[in-house]
Amino acid sequence: MIDWTALLVVAGVVLLATVLLTTCYSGGVRLLETAGATSAVARVGAYACFAVCVAAVLFGLWVIVPQFHP
Repeated sequence: MIDWTALLVVAGVVLLATVLLTTCYSGGVRLLETAGATSAVARVGAYACFAVCVAAVLFGLWVIVPQFHP
């Protein structure tokens, strides 16, 4: 039997994560492009956006791979 509530929760979390990570990555690309060689603040913001994306990917791998769990 399918637990439709759990399926909807998983689908909602996946949709939300996709939207947030796509927005964060595109924001990082946008900040990096506008930073050029002059704006250090925009460059730091871009690297922060990329760091959030990398952290989310690493967290997803940690959740999926059972050997990473103590």
